[in-house]
Amino acid sequence: MPYSADLPANPAIRRILVIKWSAMGDVIIATALFEDIARAFPDREIDLNTLPAWQGLFEQDGRFQRVFAVDLRGSRQGIHGMTEWLRQVRARRYDLAIDLQCNDRSRLLLGLLGLTGHRIPYRLGNRQRFPYNIAPAEPPKPVHTITRSRAALRAGGIPATTPRPVLHISDHNRVRVRALMERHGLQPDRYAVFLPGCNASGHLKRWGAVRYAALANQLHREGLKRIALVGGPDEQDECQRIAAACGPWLVNLCGQTGILDIPPLCEPARFIVANDTGTAHLAAATPAPMLVLCGPTDPRRVKPLGNNVTALQADLPCINCYRKTCSHHSCMAMLTPPLVWRRLRDLEREAG
Repeated sequence: MPYSADLPANPAIRRILVIKWSAMGDVIIATALFEDIARAFPDREIDLNTLPAWQGLFEQDGRFQRVFAVDLRGSRQGIHGMTEWLRQVRARRYDLAIDLQCNDRSRLLLGLLGLTGHRIPYRLGNRQRFPYNIAPAEPPKPVHTITRSRAALRAGGIPATTPRPVLHISDHNRVRVRALMERHGLQPDRYAVFLPGCNASGHLKRWGAVRYAALANQLHREGLKRIALVGGPDEQDECQRIAAACGPWLVNLCGQTGILDIPPLCEPARFIVANDTGTAHLAAATPAPMLVLCGPTDPRRVKPLGNNVTALQADLPCINCYRKTCSHHSCMAMLTPPLVWRRLRDLEREAG
């Protein structure tokens, strides 16, 4: 079976389905691939299938004629969701499916389409296995999700060159962020953004409030006017602890920003410091320099996309353990605030 084709040159491909469900960071990374796909097929209909949690990210996205979301989580929702997914996809009669999710469920659904007489002629995935008829050779591991996905696009003759995430930010979000910056005295290139949280179940990915506060105070002593904390509901306690250890020059915006407020807030920042968290991928949609602090997760797999992003990780035998509990958390303890501060100075010198 051939696993490569020049799909953009095929005039029979008029309607395209792009599948990307989760998680938030992976969906944001995939927006660079969405850009590649849109450029390769400028005169075709492209639909995006994602999960309900991420549908709002693409409401203003002109790359897609239609964005539809089906809840596929859990057993009860999953069975109903799979039936609904099959119904919606059958109705659209796609010529090409680009599966950027490539898990057991997406493979099952694409396979079921064929078994029920509604086979999509061209099915692109990241592995040479059923149900895909276009896919790359298996790359060496470990491999970042973007490397695997870019290889899949190239197997279909789709150039994969977009260097960082591409999100379509509405005027409403930009106006809202400008007002927020004016209210808190955040002047371009005179403030930094900290993304100090992550979801509660992944607390070992957090560098820690004490270290973030120490770094903030050091940066302020060095002349940085403002530091803004950004996060969601799971991160409010962490941000409050950092704010309590700093002065009024630290701006705690945790819980005050929407998802699509984050890129325009980060774009004018002098730099960004982040944990391995979904919001770091949002921030990577801007050219602002970003330092990502990695501990139990492998930066070769999780680092946000972009040449403006640098990962910092301790040199320990137990790094990349992906554990949920740890008695010592040495991987983060070894990334001391002075070490991170020196790395930020190096990044600024390299960029300047």
